Amino acid sequence: MSSPMRAALIESCGRPPVTGSVPRPLAGAGDVLLSVTCAPITPLDLLCASGVSYFGEPALPYVPGVQGVGITPDGERVWFPTSAGMAPGNGSMAEFCAVPTSDLVRLPDDCDDVAAASLGLSAVAAWLALTWRARLTRGEKVVVLGAGGTVGQVALRAAWLLGAGDVVGVSRAPRPGCIPLEPVATLAARLRETIGTADVVIDPVFGEPAEAALRVLGPGGRLVNLGGSASDSAVLSSALLRSGAVSVLGYSNNAVSREQRGAALSTIFGHAARGELSVDHHVVGLDEVGAAWDGTGGGRAVVRVTEVPSGLGVP
Repeated sequence: MSSPMRAALIESCGRPPVTGSVPRPLAGAGDVLLSVTCAPITPLDLLCASGVSYFGEPALPYVPGVQGVGITPDGERVWFPTSAGMAPGNGSMAEFCAVPTSDLVRLPDDCDDVAAASLGLSAVAAWLALTWRARLTRGEKVVVLGAGGTVGQVALRAAWLLGAGDVVGVSRAPRPGCIPLEPVATLAARLRETIGTADVVIDPVFGEPAEAALRVLGPGGRLVNLGGSASDSAVLSSALLRSGAVSVLGYSNNAVSREQRGAALSTIFGHAARGELSVDHHVVGLDEVGAAWDGTGGGRAVVRVTEVPSGLGVP
């Protein structure tokens, strides 16, 4: 029988996790047992644990955490995903996690574990929405909705890194350099004053903000929707779509291949290592997961699971 390990546990759907003890996992064929250093609390974790997601109610209890950073037995620092809450099995918010070797993405030497965990799949969504779905080209103008969130923060910076000609964000909470969220007509007017016509809109919110942004898309413009935090529906003008040959595109990380995800993360972690890409975050301990579960203070919460010195793997 395997030895116990400390972990966060979802015992009841819709309630924050508690810290407890579970058996240490065993690595199956093609898997590697990682010593987990940190794991972010993401909207997907909350959705899965709610019990009302499109994945269905998860088997309880389980360890949450759809992604994390850990150390291999050989001492290599890696990012990894899990299917916790989406399929039977435990996730990253535990001292150890067994994951397929093929899913690992190596961290550059100068990329901090916590920084990598704070970026992760949200950064993949922002990066690939710009490059793969919007096919952003140098000099194009970009509007980022939901600019205060993790996806929005990455999209703002990534657009500049990719050579955008001008970038403007829209944020519900006050944020330097961003336009505040306003009614459709007012927001559209503010965007038009600020950026003129846009080529690309990155939209994690939908609803009225998307309606406003569509009004400033120029001919051949593309709006890429990544979520519906403002609303699951929006009123789209047929005249606007047709007159400018505007495209409305959907994006989901579930539609991305392992190879696409790995390549995007390698690029993202490279920028992070050079100090070119980061998001607001704060660190909590494993015993503080429950208190931090629904919080938004200080940006994304990253759970520091274990303090494992670099060069040390699973004992």
